[in-house]
Amino acid sequence: MRKKVAVIGAGNVGSTLAQLVVQSGIADVLLYDVVEGMPQGKALDLMESAPLWGVSVNVTGTNEPSDLEGSHVVVVTAGAARRPGMSRDDLLGINADTVRSVGRDVALYCPDSVVIVVTNPMDVMAHLCWSVTRFPPERVMGMGGLLDSARFRTFVAMELGVSPQDVEALVLGGHGDQMVPMPRFTTVRGVPITRLLPPERIESLITRTRNGGAEIVSLLKTGSAYYAPAASTFQMLRAVLLDEKRVIPAAAYLDGGYGVEGLFVGVPVVIGRGGVERIIELELNEDERVFFEISVQAVKRLVEQIVRP
Repeated sequence: MRKKVAVIGAGNVGSTLAQLVVQSGIADVLLYDVVEGMPQGKALDLMESAPLWGVSVNVTGTNEPSDLEGSHVVVVTAGAARRPGMSRDDLLGINADTVRSVGRDVALYCPDSVVIVVTNPMDVMAHLCWSVTRFPPERVMGMGGLLDSARFRTFVAMELGVSPQDVEALVLGGHGDQMVPMPRFTTVRGVPITRLLPPERIESLITRTRNGGAEIVSLLKTGSAYYAPAASTFQMLRAVLLDEKRVIPAAAYLDGGYGVEGLFVGVPVVIGRGGVERIIELELNEDERVFFEISVQAVKRLVEQIVRP
């Protein structure tokens, strides 16, 4: 029997993610949204595409939370997207109520699922979702680290004129303006970029990575990024469904790791069937640790605003 992925939120990120899952053929898809007709219409469109992609999966659109029952992986994309001039943190109050409601439904209808949170501000929404569902923390994670690292990889590849496939990059911390791109752990076929680029160019790429989402928002003017967020999320849910044991930067619950207690922060983790199966702790130098702590404190301040005892 095929596994089932529930995508909560049928907007651009959710529907693009649903397309990637359907094209892969690895799971049935439930597309849920509160807007009547939208998830049903997009699900039908995807079902009609399945024979052209050579896959045999079921795609269902619904407005009923009870249809989440039986989902192995739940992806939370529901919530408002950024508009020009907004930071991810500006979405805090708007999206917190949505995630609380979603968390209650997930806990009720699919209590054994693994949850991947995409809704911004992502680290905070992952923490909120975990606090509402009361799931073991390894079964809740945020997508941001993989997306930020993909953006850093892209900008490094563009700068050096090489294939992005040959670039490995790492970004730690919160998925916000204080994220911490890590040049020392960013390589081109094993060669650190600190040996390939002068410090001022690396700093420029770090700045562009931190502003990567805002750059797209400013260009689109009426929406935010969705292709790369959906592709990042797909890699994570595939790692869960296929038990791939992938090493992926993600917002994971830290209980002492990196000196952080009780907070979701972006770090490299091993993702498999059980969700976050292991946290990989790197030895940071003094500068890296300072920037990481700044990012952690930014996440902590937001969590304190919205997570109710």
